[in-house]
Amino acid sequence: MRRLPIRSLAGITTLGALALAGCGTQTAGAPRDPGTGGGDRTLRAQQVMRLTQVHEQTGMTLLEGPVFDEDGQLLVVDVTAPAGEPKVLRVNVRNKTSEPVHTDARGTYTSAQFSPYDGRIYLTDFSHGDIVSLAPDGGDPRTFFSGEVDGSPMNPDDLAFDREGNLYVSDSRGMSEGEARGRVVRIDRAGKEATVLADGLASPNGISFDADYRGLWFSELTQNRVSYLLLDGEGGVASRHTAIRVDGGLAQTDSIAVDAEGNLYQGLHGRPAMAVYDKYGERLATVEVPARAARGLESATNVAITPGGTSAYMTVSGPGGGYLYSFDALGKGIRQSNGG
Repeated sequence: MRRLPIRSLAGITTLGALALAGCGTQTAGAPRDPGTGGGDRTLRAQQVMRLTQVHEQTGMTLLEGPVFDEDGQLLVVDVTAPAGEPKVLRVNVRNKTSEPVHTDARGTYTSAQFSPYDGRIYLTDFSHGDIVSLAPDGGDPRTFFSGEVDGSPMNPDDLAFDREGNLYVSDSRGMSEGEARGRVVRIDRAGKEATVLADGLASPNGISFDADYRGLWFSELTQNRVSYLLLDGEGGVASRHTAIRVDGGLAQTDSIAVDAEGNLYQGLHGRPAMAVYDKYGERLATVEVPARAARGLESATNVAITPGGTSAYMTVSGPGGGYLYSFDALGKGIRQSNGG
């Protein structure tokens, strides 16, 4: 397994955490030619704005976890931001302006989502195995969950909430060693009880409920595979199967979002593009950054679709900086396409 080149990464405690890069491994940065990704349609994404530049201290910038707040503003995390620089930003997509929301001395935040239970922002700290929550304005930081699960620490990557506010986390444990020791973990909404729902996974990354909350889609980055975990309605698992094998070439499967029609938006690391599938695994479309703008961009990690609308905002990053791109989604936005 190839990893990112080692750099001096003050403020990020685990270099294995940046064996992620899109929370993935290193891949070639040059995008494929437009239209060669499969699918019946090519959706051209349009640049909204550049949010970040490469940080001198970490040698990277990596945007993730887009989520709309109640005021219609978009929150985004910068995974590789060092201490003192914004690790969570709030973006006014209409005015194309941004402002810092939160920073701290150690967090490596890879996703963000609002809880339906208490309305707070929840962040996954990949390096330290913590789930951190913030007040909606970015203040009052709290550690919601920390420690081992079944005797092993987590590397939490993405998260999803059920209707009651319980958390479902993709745990990329084993990624830095190149071993299939990842898990899907359920944490009750009080942060007291953690249960492993699936294990032996190859760098699980994206995770999202389906449109009906019957089960979870999750991706395994180093297998380019999306699986479906049918839940039993009591916090356990009824069944699990491989649902989609992603033809990514040099690219790898990153985060997942689901729209009101049940379509999956599969982010890609190694290519500034997303693959869109229906719930039966048919490739519907490929969302692409135009070739003229794709130089210096290496990933399209995640997407948020405006709740009740179809305007989609995709986080795109690489040596050229961290950007927001927009496109028209195939279905309307719901909670499953807003954060995680």
